[in-house]
Amino acid sequence: MNLEQLQYPIGRFEVPSEISEEQLQEAMTILEIFPLQLRELTSTLSEVNLEKTYREGSWTIRQIVHHLADSHHNSYLRYKWALTEDNPLVKVYDQDAWAELKDSKTAPVAWSLTHIEVVHQKIVHLLKMLSEDQWNRTFRHPVSKEVTSLKLNTLRYAWHSMHHYMHIKTALNS
Repeated sequence: MNLEQLQYPIGRFEVPSEISEEQLQEAMTILEIFPLQLRELTSTLSEVNLEKTYREGSWTIRQIVHHLADSHHNSYLRYKWALTEDNPLVKVYDQDAWAELKDSKTAPVAWSLTHIEVVHQKIVHLLKMLSEDQWNRTFRHPVSKEVTSLKLNTLRYAWHSMHHYMHIKTALNS
């Protein structure tokens, strides 16, 4: 595998020109089943396996699991802000700095697995109740200046789930 394939094992996220109902349903299904898939893949890993990486210099499996909890928690907040404010400017965080914090390097993955399960239940429950107008609500990113609809955010986080799932599988197979 070359560096691009290791970094993006399912390919880079591509923003579609239009988002269909089928794409949204598929993304919501991924978000719904991902926590169980992740738990099945990681919950019984040894401490040695949790320290494996998918490429030289990458995050460990433990850091990836904690990153997923942190990232998807932030995504949930973005949904809520977009639904309650007019095109809000969202807060960003330095994911690399968060991954280097001691808790991300030492805490049991069970904590983040439970967090991911709950956050995904809340996200999917919320998404299933959105009207078309709500799906089209947006938030703004302060760095990229991108305006993101809730539809696009849903596709992005389904991709993000599988992107890191494959990082973990790659690390376990190396």
